[in-house]
Amino acid sequence: MESIRIATRGSLLALWQARHVAARLEELHAGLRADLVTVRTQGDVWLSTPLAEVGGKGLFVERLERTMQEGGADVAVHSMKDVPVELAEGFELPVLCAREDPRDALVSADSARLDSLPRGAVVGTSSLRRRCQILALRPDLVVRDLRGNVDTRLRRLDAGDFDAVVLAVAGLLRLGRADCIAERLDPERFVPAGGQGVMGIECRSGDERVRSIIAPLHDGKAAAEVAAERAMNRRLGGGCQMPVGAFAQCDGSEIRMAGLVARADGTCVLRERRTGPASAPESLGVAVAEGLLAQGAGDIIAEVSSGA
Repeated sequence: MESIRIATRGSLLALWQARHVAARLEELHAGLRADLVTVRTQGDVWLSTPLAEVGGKGLFVERLERTMQEGGADVAVHSMKDVPVELAEGFELPVLCAREDPRDALVSADSARLDSLPRGAVVGTSSLRRRCQILALRPDLVVRDLRGNVDTRLRRLDAGDFDAVVLAVAGLLRLGRADCIAERLDPERFVPAGGQGVMGIECRSGDERVRSIIAPLHDGKAAAEVAAERAMNRRLGGGCQMPVGAFAQCDGSEIRMAGLVARADGTCVLRERRTGPASAPESLGVAVAEGLLAQGAGDIIAEVSSGA
């Protein structure tokens, strides 16, 4: 029997994603057995420290790549918003799955929307991108760091540690927790992370057997959107831990894109919107980045990088 081994983190969401991919592959290929290889990453270990201080979300990817490199797995399933714009040498991302809802979700104790949270309400997030946009829209709120997987963050909300938390809609939908969403935040107003809502399947470069097995899961629309978003981030030079948002929507032959760079305290928010041909998503992403840089985005990114 032919088999494929899928490396995954051990969180409920990561396991859901890996199991979903495994089930789809077994449906597509008669006689294929897809096995999960659960790996504990450094990002899962250092839960008490903000991600921006320990190297960003690339920590979630490195250990999975090492498992593949050492022959312990054939592929790894990632949330694309966690994947650095430059992959490690010897790896590729040939498959991007169809996109789930890319928006951010506000989950609040009393189902209040962002605009109706009381002054001084405490909102939890581990993302500088979310922090800056919350404070730009509601400077009267208190934003505190909140690490952990989705179920941990929801438990902290239920325990009264926070009045609200911001999470990805996609993760809540995949875990069957759509009922707890108080508001799906408008992506034009509250720009998501590049790649949010998309699962990527990474493998060793040149592994044609594995590429042929996973190829049917590739979605061209999602790939074009993510290509634009990652091209913007690459041109800006900002990692996953930067206060940067990128959101592309492919509509037939065109892609519309919104980009955002902001100071972490929300006092300066730069926005750029462009439209381009779907056949050249990377060029659109670079154009959006150039527009942001012309507004001074480079200075903000340099400030964050230096810890100023």
